[in-house]
Parts: sequence; structure tokens; C-alpha cells
Amino acid sequence: MDVSFFLSISIFAVVMSGTPGPNNIMLLASGGQYGYWRTMPHILGILVGVMTINVSVLFGLGLLFKLYPFLYNALKIVGGVYLLWLAWKIANATPLSGQLSADPTGSTKNEQGKPMSLVGAWLFQFVNPKAWTMSISSMSTFTLADDLYIASGLWIILAFILLGFIAISAWTGLGLLIRQCLTTPKRQRYFNRCMGGMTAATLLFILN
Repeated sequence: MDVSFFLSISIFAVVMSGTPGPNNIMLLASGGQYGYWRTMPHILGILVGVMTINVSVLFGLGLLFKLYPFLYNALKIVGGVYLLWLAWKIANATPLSGQLSADPTGSTKNEQGKPMSLVGAWLFQFVNPKAWTMSISSMSTFTLADDLYIASGLWIILAFILLGFIAISAWTGLGLLIRQCLTTPKRQRYFNRCMGGMTAATLLFILN
């Protein structure tokens, strides 16, 4: 494993983790609605979920989608339906009572609602076709042969954890910037509906 290997997997991890998709749009919405620290379980759940899928693909589970393509199509359908349900939940989230705090932690005593949990975000990855595509592509493209297979695969997983954390945290941070403008329930409702629509629109990334 040389410098080109580490550079390649790093660029791939940043691009795949940082481009628009269901996870990042939901983190943007959560950052604006709940703040960074209340969104942290959601962030960690994504990382744990992607890591779990990467490990399963590394040890052969990804071959099922190659052998039985209909399984991937079924995954797209299930993921799409669940994503539409999440989009509806985001669009109809209750505005927070009172004014939002300017504190970057996003913590106020009168906040309502509940961000996605670590377990919920982890489970969502299993019906998120982008997560599977990301894992299968990285493992099939960048793993090295023979004795270096497992070691190279573990480095890929580590890259997605470390660089993925930075990339998806940036989306939550963008939500924090938007949060400063959400000072009234009316603005919060508009924001939630916009984020719900954008979450539903990520179906275009899933179904193409």
C-alpha cells in the first residue's frame, strides 16, 4: 500500500460521504432544527451503519447483489418508501416553541421534537441504496489482492469513518448556520417543509 492508495481512498471517501443524499439532507434538516450536539447520535448512527455495511461487503455479502440483482431493486423500493415516510416526518415536524438559541450546541430548555436516534440512523443505512453502492464500489475498486485484501479493506473502512465524520458534520454545520434565521415558528415550518421536500427529492439519487 503506497501513497496513491491512501490518496485515492481518501478522495473517494470524501466525495461519496460529502455529496448530496438522504443522510446529508436529513443532517442539514436536523442541524437546523435541533443543533449540532442533539444531532450527534444521528451522525454516529450513520457512521456505524456505513461501517457495518463496509465490513459485510468486505467479507462477501456484497456478492449477493451481483448474483441476485433483484435484491438490490427490492432494496431500492423499501428504501424509497421509508425515505418518503421520513420526508413526511421532517416536513410536518412541530416548530420549536419560542426563539431558537444562538448557542452552537443548539440546546434550549423549551425545545420540542426529537432528532433521529443512533439506532434509527444505523438501521436506515441498511435500506439506503447509496450506502450500499458506496460500500460495494469502494471495496470492489480499492481493495488489494491476496494478503493485502483484509488490510486494505480495513483502511477503506477507517477512511470512511474519519473523513466521513468530517464531511457529514459539515452538512450539520450548514444547518446550524441556517438555524440562526429560524427565529419564528413560521420560518421553522417553511424550513421543515423545504427540508422534507429535499429529502423526498433524494429519491432521484436512489432510483437512477
